[in-house]
Amino acid sequence: MTTNQIVRSTCNFCQIGCGVLVHLKEGVVVKVEGDPASPLNKGILCTKGLATVEYVYHPDRLKHPLKRVGERGENKWQQISWDEALTTIAGRLAETKEKYGAESVAFSVGAAKTGAAYPRRFATAFGTPNVSWQGHVCFAPRMTASRLTYGFYAVPDYENPPKCLVVWGVNLAANLFHVRIRAGQAVGKGAKLIVIDPRPIDLTARADLWLKVRPGSDLALALAMINVIINEELYDKDFVEKWTVGFDRLKAHVQQYTPEWAAGVTWLPAEKIREAARTYAANRPAGIQWGNGIDHGVNSLQTARAIAILKAITGNLNIPGGESEWTVPLAPLVEEQPIPSVRVPEDRWAKRVGTEYATIPSIKRILPQRLVKAILDEKPYPIRALYIQGANPLLSFADAQETYRALKKVNFLVVADLFMTPTAAMADFVLPAASYLEFDAVVSPPYSNAAILAQQKVTRVGECRSDFEILAGLAEKLGLGEHFGGTEEELADVILKPSGLTFQELKQKVGGIAGTMKYKEYEESGFATPSGKVEIYSSLLEGWGYDPLPTYREQPESPLSEPELASEYPLVFTSGKSASYRHSGGRQIKSLRADHPEPLVNINPEMAKKLGIADGDMVYIETKRGRIKQKASLTRGMDPRVVVVDYAWWFPEKGAKDLYGWAEANINILTDGDPPYNREIGSTNLRGIVCKVYKEG
Repeated sequence: MTTNQIVRSTCNFCQIGCGVLVHLKEGVVVKVEGDPASPLNKGILCTKGLATVEYVYHPDRLKHPLKRVGERGENKWQQISWDEALTTIAGRLAETKEKYGAESVAFSVGAAKTGAAYPRRFATAFGTPNVSWQGHVCFAPRMTASRLTYGFYAVPDYENPPKCLVVWGVNLAANLFHVRIRAGQAVGKGAKLIVIDPRPIDLTARADLWLKVRPGSDLALALAMINVIINEELYDKDFVEKWTVGFDRLKAHVQQYTPEWAAGVTWLPAEKIREAARTYAANRPAGIQWGNGIDHGVNSLQTARAIAILKAITGNLNIPGGESEWTVPLAPLVEEQPIPSVRVPEDRWAKRVGTEYATIPSIKRILPQRLVKAILDEKPYPIRALYIQGANPLLSFADAQETYRALKKVNFLVVADLFMTPTAAMADFVLPAASYLEFDAVVSPPYSNAAILAQQKVTRVGECRSDFEILAGLAEKLGLGEHFGGTEEELADVILKPSGLTFQELKQKVGGIAGTMKYKEYEESGFATPSGKVEIYSSLLEGWGYDPLPTYREQPESPLSEPELASEYPLVFTSGKSASYRHSGGRQIKSLRADHPEPLVNINPEMAKKLGIADGDMVYIETKRGRIKQKASLTRGMDPRVVVVDYAWWFPEKGAKDLYGWAEANINILTDGDPPYNREIGSTNLRGIVCKVYKEG
């Protein structure tokens, strides 16, 4: 490298693929800014990306492997070599496998920088089916519902742009930065805007209609909108007749879901529901930009199914300005590499924990809440060892107190992460993971305009290793090295093979490789479903024993399902994410913490006045499982019955003795890890739960 250099790369502090220019001086990163040549963010970068240098060179970064020398959670560590760490960990895993079977070892995968493919590959090679993920409450319901309904994941075509945009259950400014830019541009060009969210977001000020849906009742709203569109004949008759199956069954099915019925469930006026349905159906082409708000609870997949059906019956699939599929010439990471597949054999999958809560066959991950139960209850067998990569279960799993007990109990615990977290502080071994500037990878974001982008290794902090390097080293110690053959660059070349480029060539390609949006391709090849059409009535779900048409079920601990409980806990909570943080990460980053220094709970001013709460007061939020403390932020426009609780809070400045204050403001102290779950995917109920709020003291 020259003394001063600028390298193009791709930010990976979240998964939307913003291009960055990395400024280096004598091999040290001194500045990261947005890349104007990026087809996605076009030079604009969010606060998380701008804080890259703070992340990478933070004094509290984990830089060396650590071994616990005190009691679990006591924060006494010994620095050791990678060879000692990998040899010891491999030995413990092998010993556990020999004594209790491979399935007694489990893996938990979160926001690992190379995703879930490598931990899954390692677990399958090792012989255990027990790999948990957070997809069941993040993106998997939407992706799975889309594929079941029309065979692909559709995204709004902002380039044309749409005449109507529905932003449903997502704060784009906080979570999908460059998508927010495109959405704003569409509205600026005259698109009608409908925002469906219990809380105000930055786009509500520009919305033609803001539907403050009761948290957890989105499916009721979607079904009522379908009812209006069908009964008022606002659907695309030609598309429905030629390219869908099950419309007549849907028509009969939704007669029960009238706007008047939905008004009582969603807390929305029936006329507002009609207005939303008419506005969406009458302004073609239209797009629905959905988000994590619909992924939680008993109705998660069926909510996404109903919204997918809305897209289809209004004729908004595969048309310019509507919703289409971006394609990129990439080989699937988990299938095409010239090393054994990560697919779990069916006989082994049948031995997983949590078989009593079966999910659809395409889901080959165990539920986090069933992993916790298996550790605590030792059913169907004890989980003796747990390897956690890029995850912080104490903050992200439902029922955090139960998760804490499980982490205390498990015999052997290994965590790989960038920083010491509350979860890592409970481990036997902690391994230092690399940031996105410390390894090579191919990036292709799934959420908006698709592209193939290079992520480049430009520095290395201490002895940090990428997720791939860590698992490859551990696999080698266990005699499983063939499953991780090659370097990161060689694996990138395999992924890029359909594009005709090598990774070295991709690095030189300014702006990466742009994806292609498909329009009306179904007219030649049909849809990628069993019938070749949009499956309004899902033959696959029916064959698996699930609802073939979206059917509303009221979730537990809501004002409707448990009115007696609601009399004691008269409010309902949902959660919100700040633009400053991704999940539980970033609380130790000075610039981000300055933007959002404390956990905030949003409360309607009228309700706050009734409760004797002023703006800035410290308040308790309590459910029947426990209580947490956050600062009141009075927020106009919200339904007085709803509060929005800040997500994934812990306090790095408090030190490891109290596990960084993990339980003080953690929303998952309030949530439940017990069933009922979503039937198809296993989503837990994380929103719409009754609670009470009162002032501290």
